[in-house]
Amino acid sequence: MDPVAATLVILALAVVAFVSNRVPIGVVAIGVALALFFTGVLTLPEALAGFGDPTVLFIAALFVVSEALDATGVTAWAGQLVIGRAGSGRRSLVVVISLLVAAVTALISINGAVAALLPLVVVVAARAGVPSSKLLMPLAFAASAGSLLLLTGTPVNILVSELAADAGGREFGFFEFALVGIPVLLGTVVILLLGGRLLPERPGALMPVDLARHARVLRKQYSLTLDTGTLLGPDSGVTEVVVAPRSPLIGQRVYAGMTTPDGDLVVLAGRRGDEHLTGTGFVLQAGDALLLQGTWADLSRRARQPGVLAVDDPALLRRSVPLGAGAKRALGILIAMIVLLATGLIPAAVAALLAACALVLTRTVSVPQAYHAISWTTVVLIAGMIPLSTAFINTGTAELVAGWMLALLGDAGPHLALLALGLLTVVLGQLISNVATVLIVAPMAIAVAQTLDVSVQPFMMALAVAGAASFLTPIATPANLMVMEPAGYRFGDYWRLGLPLVLFFLAVAVLYVPLIWPF
Repeated sequence: MDPVAATLVILALAVVAFVSNRVPIGVVAIGVALALFFTGVLTLPEALAGFGDPTVLFIAALFVVSEALDATGVTAWAGQLVIGRAGSGRRSLVVVISLLVAAVTALISINGAVAALLPLVVVVAARAGVPSSKLLMPLAFAASAGSLLLLTGTPVNILVSELAADAGGREFGFFEFALVGIPVLLGTVVILLLGGRLLPERPGALMPVDLARHARVLRKQYSLTLDTGTLLGPDSGVTEVVVAPRSPLIGQRVYAGMTTPDGDLVVLAGRRGDEHLTGTGFVLQAGDALLLQGTWADLSRRARQPGVLAVDDPALLRRSVPLGAGAKRALGILIAMIVLLATGLIPAAVAALLAACALVLTRTVSVPQAYHAISWTTVVLIAGMIPLSTAFINTGTAELVAGWMLALLGDAGPHLALLALGLLTVVLGQLISNVATVLIVAPMAIAVAQTLDVSVQPFMMALAVAGAASFLTPIATPANLMVMEPAGYRFGDYWRLGLPLVLFFLAVAVLYVPLIWPF
């Protein structure tokens, strides 16, 4: 088969597979790479080159950094510090939540920021008497805007920077994205404030743990005389477990104040129905509840052992406690990484990998924790789709498609070409990953820029802006989907507030970006 025809067929099949949502994203990406090899479009090293690409390693390492900030309570601390002073009005909460999630996103990615702040926002909404449906969509949408503040905000930023350099331009600086990110964020906040009526008012289906309330409930249910503030701290806490059927603990006598056989946890209290542990204790039966106290690491380890069922996962409770063990190390390593990225003293991938290794060596995160933190779906998606971009360029497919586009546009100039590419990016971005979308559209954008004999920089930055405009459907981004159930949203709720934002992002991409990065 002709290489150009084969590349277009593989692209079409990949888009159909992505949209159908019936084939795992990772399988589609690997299938694309293998199809390019079997059709002879690329050699085997070229088809698999994405798995060794520095960009892929850079993105994988950033997931570990994000996990460190989340697991050590840095994100919870920032959220409580800022949102706690926001007041109780919807407008003030929207402004503070938007600015906070944007700042966090710029450092640890959209999904990480929304996942970390979502429980806090729901709790704050309940305390303020504001429906969570009025705050959670702004949380997700503001995170997308915040992804344009720094190079590390989203994998798309890293990709367009590398693609611009490969196409004869230059890499974008670490803070250079802020030139477009700040205006985009401010405009997004204004639209979110004005668009309050476009959001539904529904009760959410999820109420996460409010630590203060959780401690009070435990104290009451177990008749504790301890101050609730001593129950959940940065280094230690409590977890409630239930003795499982056929547990090896059945038949053992327990009493308040005793330690577990290893001496790592203390049985703080226990109950069987309305009966509480007394000085003599009682012999454990299936269904008995115990309140255990110890370090968070020991609690997490014990909660995973057979024989007990944890009522609340200690690892999740720990993430809601601000500034725990390792927080200073995590912040120090983050700052060092940012300095290296901003100064360009070493390649970006090397700086991120050094940060990830430092976090493991300092025991800020464990090795299993680091591996679990990496979104392997994202890594495989990027690694598998990079060869498709290579095929577009090597086979001349990008130039061919660019020629068709310019023939349709006539002599309208680069602005109209930028609009056409932006619209294509926005449409695909509502259906498939914005990373996959940019990897598909970028070769066409590069070919258009080269045919028009203009700079590739505005085209790549415009793709980053248009790629962030994923607001019309809940499936457009994981963050959109993440807030759907807690807020009680329906599929059709997103486009009402999303459409003004999409139009704003397109206007920025087509009209503002060329002013900063001229053609």
